[in-house]
Amino acid sequence: MQPYTDYQWCQQCNTKRFQQDFSKWTSKNEFIDKFIQEAQLNAKSSYEILEWIPYNNSSEINYYDKGGFSEIHKAIWLDGPIYSWNFNKQQWNRCNFQTGYEVILKTLNSSSSLDSKFLDEWKYHYNCQKKSFSKFIQFFGITQDPNNLNYIIVMSYAKKGSLKKCLSDIAKFKWQVRLQLLKNIVSGLKVIHESNLTHGDFHDGNILMSDDYNELFIIDLGLCRPISDLQDSVNKVNKIYGVLPYMAPEILRKNPYTPASDIYSFSMIMWEFTSGIPPFNHEAHDNHLTLSICKEGRRPEIIKNTPKCYIDLMKSCWDSDPSKRPTIKMLENILSDWNMCISEYYRFNRDGNYVYKVPNLDNQLTNNMLEFVEADKALFQEQANTSVIQSHSQAYYTSRKLTEILVQEETQGLDCIIED
Repeated sequence: MQPYTDYQWCQQCNTKRFQQDFSKWTSKNEFIDKFIQEAQLNAKSSYEILEWIPYNNSSEINYYDKGGFSEIHKAIWLDGPIYSWNFNKQQWNRCNFQTGYEVILKTLNSSSSLDSKFLDEWKYHYNCQKKSFSKFIQFFGITQDPNNLNYIIVMSYAKKGSLKKCLSDIAKFKWQVRLQLLKNIVSGLKVIHESNLTHGDFHDGNILMSDDYNELFIIDLGLCRPISDLQDSVNKVNKIYGVLPYMAPEILRKNPYTPASDIYSFSMIMWEFTSGIPPFNHEAHDNHLTLSICKEGRRPEIIKNTPKCYIDLMKSCWDSDPSKRPTIKMLENILSDWNMCISEYYRFNRDGNYVYKVPNLDNQLTNNMLEFVEADKALFQEQANTSVIQSHSQAYYTSRKLTEILVQEETQGLDCIIED
């Protein structure tokens, strides 16, 4: 009997089963075939499986959304993902609830003849997914549109959609819930940074929400790069892609991405959790906004009743000097401490009135905790001001090529050092 590497999963046995089936399928692309085969041979659990999924194994394919460089459809995967081997039937057990499994199909534009570099995004995603299944949307495999031959990523469906769609609700949550959500986001970003990668396109459209608001999943590691590659880059970046309000000033100056650039992007998500709207949504995302961010150090306006300790952390994350921003580990520690304090506060003081002190807290943490408690009271009395504000017609919240709108540094001073 071979030892199991996970629940109902014998890696050595299943590796042989996958290998025996290699001759039964092909993507007609050597890089994709190799990627999927290596994943199957090394899968230590069902969560690590990738498959070549026949296009005709999908039904009810309907348009869902559009990304910066892809089109997204919702569909039913008729077979559903593998979870174990059925010894009696000598076939894979699959999770399909008898009616199929809801998935998202993400079409990779102009991908009919993709090379190994084109697959890097999904290799990075897959490797991060293996390290933390609860922080990254599950990537099941790849299929191909028979009409245009574009390859399609098959991944799990998150019912609430992007974080951007949930902002107005989140801004009304008690701080205990908001801080836990932020900590979950940071935990996912930490996996990326500890893998010596940067995300490179971190914004609310690239974070998905589960149907119960308990889980957040990071997606689209399309601009993700090894930090060593970025550090080896001597020249300025010629092509810049992203969502302008979330891009750090140094990126707008055409410098390479760093983990600190992701921290800047996270600061905009912190701000959204207080405002209920995306940053700079009332104005055009053009060279004027670029200049005001880079040259004038402009940031979104602080929202009334935001706890001071939260404001201070947010400002440190959007500091113009990348070296002054906290690391992902520092962020995780701070958010964990705050979340623990508030949880303990409401455990001791269920009615919200400060009668029983939370033990073993220093003065700073106690003060921070009480700032969040007071902000909760103000929120309860006033409710968040999250009325729908019409976005500017030139406010763009999907990734796009920005090189054209960035004014030359020599003439506009984008390379200046900004002092807050």
